[in-house]
Amino acid sequence: MVDLSKVFGGKFNIKKLGQLISGEKGSVIGVDIGTSAIKIVQLGRHENKIVLENYGELALGPYAGVGVGQAAVLSKQKIKEALVDIFREANIEGTSAAFSIPMGATMLSLIELPKVDRKQLNAIIPMEARKYIPIPVSEVTLDWYILPPQEDTTVGGKVDEKEGEKKPEKVDVLLAAIHNETMNKYNELTSDLNLVNRDFEIDIFSAIRSATSNDSEAVLIMDMGAGTTKLAVSDFGILRMQHIINMGSQDVTIAISKVLQIDVDEAENIKRERGLLSEDERAIEAMKIPLEHIVSEVNKVIANYRKKHARPITKIVLTGGGVMLGGLVDYAKKSFSVPVEVGDPFSRIETPAFLQETLKRAGPEFAVALGLAIKVL
Repeated sequence: MVDLSKVFGGKFNIKKLGQLISGEKGSVIGVDIGTSAIKIVQLGRHENKIVLENYGELALGPYAGVGVGQAAVLSKQKIKEALVDIFREANIEGTSAAFSIPMGATMLSLIELPKVDRKQLNAIIPMEARKYIPIPVSEVTLDWYILPPQEDTTVGGKVDEKEGEKKPEKVDVLLAAIHNETMNKYNELTSDLNLVNRDFEIDIFSAIRSATSNDSEAVLIMDMGAGTTKLAVSDFGILRMQHIINMGSQDVTIAISKVLQIDVDEAENIKRERGLLSEDERAIEAMKIPLEHIVSEVNKVIANYRKKHARPITKIVLTGGGVMLGGLVDYAKKSFSVPVEVGDPFSRIETPAFLQETLKRAGPEFAVALGLAIKVL
């Protein structure tokens, strides 16, 4: 048994609200199972508006025998146990749910194909997928999306200045492959918990939905979790480029632990109490070691996108629990050449006035769960 006082106690764990508003139609629960925490958001409709009914967060570290905030590798049974706990403690009564699929458990590829009619394209894509997927296609679930053309790209019918001829028209296709084992695990979880599975979605797509406004400009989503930092460029609300950095907030904790020669739990407390606003200069310098690597990778993505698409990224939106690090926003603003803002996903729905400031602060952590629930409501 897990000591729930360690899981729910403290400001960084469960946000227990009870039923805020009684929706007119069936509620939907967005479930985001991360490496260090589970986040859930329950939405409903009231007077034709999307309203927040409930939300909660549960640390997963204690279920693996490690500290709060640390990444945990859990069996399906342990994940089920954690889900039962958070549904009970947060008073979640609905059964209609949607689950996010971690971007790291998928294979995303942007491929270029000849411009043919949709029926032909649907026949071509599964065959082309074999070139981009390092395992048999029979072992994955495939999905794809044909991207609309960008006016300022060089793809499709442009004149080749050297030869004076038009290039063959092409289309960009976003190809997603998810291991069947992963899909089976989530299907089994929904069945074991007596939930009605409404949808699955790769987490970064949910974050884009809740953290951006289908901007007509290119926006970079920086989603910082415990073990990884996911980057995605959304242009006109469509994913155009993605990248995973195998470093996240847990690496900040580990760096503090090593530099100050203290245990991980104490390092985690230092990180959470003040972060980059700490008075301990050695702790700050330790935190900057992984952060500088992340900044470098982000800047590479910004440069690569401009080079490939001839379009600049106009802003960076921060999401994920890792961006709650004290002082990180100011650090990011100084580190990047484009404007930086913190994602505010709860601003897209109706919430109680007395909770708006709290939800604004907590918003980055719930970007995936909220974006997922919005999709299926």
